[in-house]
Amino acid sequence: MPLGPAGACLHPDQAENFEDMEKQFAVKAVQHMTTYWAILEKMKGSQLRLTKIDDEILEHFNKDFPEFDPEETINEDTMKSKEGKERWRNFMMAYEKKIDDYNFGTMLRANPKFEYGEKETIFAMRMQFYAIEIARNRQGLNDWVYEQAHSA
Repeated sequence: MPLGPAGACLHPDQAENFEDMEKQFAVKAVQHMTTYWAILEKMKGSQLRLTKIDDEILEHFNKDFPEFDPEETINEDTMKSKEGKERWRNFMMAYEKKIDDYNFGTMLRANPKFEYGEKETIFAMRMQFYAIEIARNRQGLNDWVYEQAHSA
């Protein structure tokens, strides 16, 4: 449903639909998060492929974000700054026709050393999740999840 031109008023009787959409998004984001965690518990991240084009995504990510260190905590302010958004937008647009839901919102752990949690999780786009998690997986940074799940 189009909202109309910028600055147009949103009618209160339509607000309920947006609340429902927000709830549906939250459910889908949590499902994605819990599914990914369950996969990491069943398979070492270093052996996991998230897409059919993981190698291409990683090569592109390393080229466009050479300063990114998968072991470090993501600086959300830098990522979501005007410059950061522009860099990510340019990166993600290359996957518009290659990856379903490439720009769908999802949850991303700020640091690979921690489980998902309120303070350890940031909102990100699907391509940001893929790029960062592929980089982490290739370095074995998520293997601890599998090892922890199988040590009991």
